[in-house]
Amino acid sequence: MGLAQGRTAPVVHTRSGPIRGVSEGGLAVFKGVPYAAPPVGPLRWRPAQPHPGWSGTREAAEHGPSAPQAVREGDPVLGGHGLPPFDEDCLTLNVWTPGADDARRPVLVWIHGGAFISGSGAMPNYSGETFARGGDLVVVNLNYRLGPLGLLSFASDAAAGCRNLWLTDQLAALRWVRDNIAAFGGDPGNVTVAGQSAGALSTAALAGHGDGRLFHRAILQSVPLAMPLATPAESLARTAAYLEVVGVKDEDELRTVAWPRLVEATAGLLAATVEWGHWTTPFVPVLDSGTAARQPVRNLLDGPGADIDVLVGWTGEESAFTFGLGEAYRSATKEQVLRRARDGFGDGAAEAYAAYEAARPGARPVDVLVDLSTDELFRKPTLAFAEERAARGRPVWAYEFAFTTPAHEGRLGAPHCLDLPFVFDNFDSWSHAPFLAGMDTRIRDGLARTVHAAWIAFIRTGDPNHPAMPRWDRYDRQSRSTMRFDTVTRAVPHLAPHRNPR
Repeated sequence: MGLAQGRTAPVVHTRSGPIRGVSEGGLAVFKGVPYAAPPVGPLRWRPAQPHPGWSGTREAAEHGPSAPQAVREGDPVLGGHGLPPFDEDCLTLNVWTPGADDARRPVLVWIHGGAFISGSGAMPNYSGETFARGGDLVVVNLNYRLGPLGLLSFASDAAAGCRNLWLTDQLAALRWVRDNIAAFGGDPGNVTVAGQSAGALSTAALAGHGDGRLFHRAILQSVPLAMPLATPAESLARTAAYLEVVGVKDEDELRTVAWPRLVEATAGLLAATVEWGHWTTPFVPVLDSGTAARQPVRNLLDGPGADIDVLVGWTGEESAFTFGLGEAYRSATKEQVLRRARDGFGDGAAEAYAAYEAARPGARPVDVLVDLSTDELFRKPTLAFAEERAARGRPVWAYEFAFTTPAHEGRLGAPHCLDLPFVFDNFDSWSHAPFLAGMDTRIRDGLARTVHAAWIAFIRTGDPNHPAMPRWDRYDRQSRSTMRFDTVTRAVPHLAPHRNPR
């Protein structure tokens, strides 16, 4: 593969054919680059296939369509997620590089979250610009199939051992990086995969695939480790429920349905599966023999990804994202939350409720729900993961993002997703997000510089330390050192069993 670097229109020769990008602020940027064949027609609900390539030079100046999804507008936390236009022909990626040369820079591959039903690599929130410019990195982000088009599984999939189409997409993108990134100035031997929420769970799932070591470091932000992959039987039951919502009898009939109707039916499946006080996702990844043979966390403990360097953490009040503002939860009673607490604590629910209540003076029932749900889904399993990595002598750095937002009278605390604009240090791209309102910009921007530089250091070297922050030691079972990012960033040597004291 060769390259030609023009002042305004850089051209790179990939294995599929030459592409012409654009120059943006000193970076060479390539958008809407196909990494797999369009999953349309006979390839709908089939694993990602190699792209046939093209003749001539393909223009890569515009993002490709986002994966089909419902448009979310007016969200009181994020303001919205996902970016039209949408289309099934969505398997494209975007590249930001300081130069399409032979510098062999470290590579960051970002995988967006969104509960496997929303999100896009085209969103300005996830632009690789700040990392490429500030860290001298090559940055890639990508679209992958979402919702019913990426996560439905059928009985016919069993023979092929492939029930996770979304994961075949992401694997195809990583193989594209392995095969092509050197032409963009990147080092295929120094790749970090990072993601948040569903993107973090994806990262752990990808670590189960050796493929000649597709990546070497992992950043897991707000990874829901307590949300297990479904069994095949559970997944088929959900598919049957979805078919009923759509109003078709089988897979063959479903194949004739246009994607807008498939996306619309997601709301009906969500309504049928929702449980009070639980994070509910209409579609769940599934265990299978070919793409996900074990729970993702095991890949990084005793599986193919055991030797990957890992940086992992959570936000202080993850579950306020779901429960903090809705009237159904704001007016929750102690009795309702106690019933929810029995799901995790059984006969010890009352004692646990009292402990959470005592740890947050003036706590309302919804605050107890937020804290116990955050612990249950994110904090406790993340610390258990760090404990087990440390016990095995595997490198892991742990953090808590505890900086709280004053938005909505402070009811959100540090919710799910609040760390993202700090990690990317790109608040201008989040101007639509209500959860950033009212922040002291001096404190906000200083913390963002600290977090962003730590991520860059980890991507470049496998160690997040840099001169402008306190010493961040690897997590071990003696010190249990965890970096707490807040108005004052510091390493915390011990974390309380329920709520962390502030």
